[in-house]
Amino acid sequence: MAERQGFNWSFLKELVKRFMEDEVAGLSAQLAYFFLLSLFPFLIFLVTLVAFLPFSHVDVLNFVREYAPVGTIDMIENNLNQILNNHNGKLLSFGIIATIWSASNGINAIVRAFNKAYDVKESRHFLVARGMSIVLTFAMVFVIVVALLLPVFGKQIGLFFFSSFGLSEEFINIWNTIRWVVSACILFIVFSCLYFFAPNKRLHVKEVVSGAFFATFGWMFVSLGFSYYVTSFANYSATYGSLGGIIVLMIWFYLSGMIIILGGEINAILNCQRVRK
Repeated sequence: MAERQGFNWSFLKELVKRFMEDEVAGLSAQLAYFFLLSLFPFLIFLVTLVAFLPFSHVDVLNFVREYAPVGTIDMIENNLNQILNNHNGKLLSFGIIATIWSASNGINAIVRAFNKAYDVKESRHFLVARGMSIVLTFAMVFVIVVALLLPVFGKQIGLFFFSSFGLSEEFINIWNTIRWVVSACILFIVFSCLYFFAPNKRLHVKEVVSGAFFATFGWMFVSLGFSYYVTSFANYSATYGSLGGIIVLMIWFYLSGMIIILGGEINAILNCQRVRK
């Protein structure tokens, strides 16, 4: 038991050491900046695609609303509606390359952060590395679309079967629980893909599970906790005025970036320990 506790303590010390040496706080700020730049191109690309599916951009915003801090979703919605109205829904007709390129900037920043965690240099060709970022961006769009389709069709299918047995009301309670489990599973898949493909290092799937698990539940906990803090205690509008929503969004991106990088650092530490053994 004492040996196990010593291992945990050494792991924590190594994580703190890497947090300082790899400048995780600074990299998180960089990620927050790129996330902000990527947000609207990503949403524009996503909203344009979902026009061909059985839900609207309102459903996309409701999906974001589940995790985004209070006070930011209105700002995002207003700006997104303004952009869509100004371009009359033809954003991807001519600007698809620029839109995808901009949306992949956040993923590209994550790639650089993970390479630093594993202490490897980016030896892949620039076009290959950027192409991988674009592919991962498409993958995230696909995952979000699936996440939107599951509640729509999953609830309808569930109600159909449960209503056959006269259990419609019980299903609603069960569905509210299942919805969070499904969201956690989807997030876990997203983070696992990021940790597996993004670093310039050959990894096995089992070597990214620990970081993906930490990032999934850490990000959900931080997002809900920060949203509660903003709602109950903080008043950024009093300090920053009309910029309050942007400040809250940037802090949320900063915390999200830190959680993602720490997940990569955890995977890198465990990888180093396996190599030593």
